[in-house]
Amino acid sequence: MALQALGAQRRSLVTRFGVIVMALALAGCQALLPGGRDRPVEAPPPTETAPPPITQGIPQDESRHRVALLVPLSGNNAGVGQSIANAANMAILDTGGERVRITSYDTAAAGGAGAAANRALADGNRLFLGPLLADNVRLAAPIASSAGVPVIAFSNDTGVAGNGTYVLGFTPTQSIDRVVEYAYGQGARRFGALVPQGLYGQRASAAFSQSVRDHGGTVAGIRTYERSGRSLQLAVTQLNGDGPFDAVLVADSGSTATQAVAMLRDRGATDAQILGTELWNNQPNLTRERAMHGAVFASVSDRMFETLSSRYRSRFSSAPYRLSSLGYDAALLVVRIAQDWDMGQPFPTGELLDSGGFTGVDGAFRFLSGGVAQRALEVQRIGPAGFSVVSQAPGGFGND
Repeated sequence: MALQALGAQRRSLVTRFGVIVMALALAGCQALLPGGRDRPVEAPPPTETAPPPITQGIPQDESRHRVALLVPLSGNNAGVGQSIANAANMAILDTGGERVRITSYDTAAAGGAGAAANRALADGNRLFLGPLLADNVRLAAPIASSAGVPVIAFSNDTGVAGNGTYVLGFTPTQSIDRVVEYAYGQGARRFGALVPQGLYGQRASAAFSQSVRDHGGTVAGIRTYERSGRSLQLAVTQLNGDGPFDAVLVADSGSTATQAVAMLRDRGATDAQILGTELWNNQPNLTRERAMHGAVFASVSDRMFETLSSRYRSRFSSAPYRLSSLGYDAALLVVRIAQDWDMGQPFPTGELLDSGGFTGVDGAFRFLSGGVAQRALEVQRIGPAGFSVVSQAPGGFGND
């Protein structure tokens, strides 16, 4: 950047100034010659050292691969973006990743994600980590693709995957399938669901229906609602009319689920197993809601994240956002692949499709051929004393 160029200028000026001062000192000296005759000896002329050229962008690297981290560092999501960036740099320091240089670019700055992507390419980055938001991925991914640079996005929107873009975020589809599998294994056969209107609800509904059928169950009813108390109440009333159910999925945040479950219980669904999604993982206040006791949901494990969180607080004097683990794991992934990444060559994208997968703070994961990260998820139950694991996450994928 400009500061680095200015620093180089200053260092050059200091060097040249030192040479001149030394030359002046020598010029004022006389050397004694043999025979007692003394004659002034001229000092050799100073050697001119050309100043290094002033360059734009980040400094040149000959021993490290350049990787761009595209996250919001300003605006409404700055806290999340900075947390991801901090965690990614922690991973580099923790692993001694001397072969990787990560540079952050603000997707919320002037010009948005498109401008950030162009700056990252101009600086010579060969891999993008991020963006975070699906809309930003849609802007940055085509720019990266045109330059042959792969993208590992932090979004949970599977619709942006493909054509060189890989989705690392926690997707509702896998969470729903895992919790349906668990419920079926516990004897549930008739399933119902409450899902919000909109894209998330549409994908949750499709994933739920497919999963129930795949496991041999029956979808007895799915009701949608707008995010308002009256609409939710109507959807619950309609769903109860489709019952009885062995299990009911509420594919929404914990606060909405709390309202929905209380309504379900009041209207007679007292025995149905309540199922949730990965959205509940970061909402420990659910343990205080009596209606939610006994509900189960599937998500990545928090055990290793708790360690990361403690170390993060020690280093940055603040608590990390839950999504910071995506930055840490993405950086770990790059450090591992960088061992076989030849300098000056494109990122070896084929390494991402290792069937054995990778391991990080959020457990085992691997990228499927469509570009979406498949994760090993655990099932947790909500109780008055907290969350408890009722079905452990697999330790890996083997080579299937």
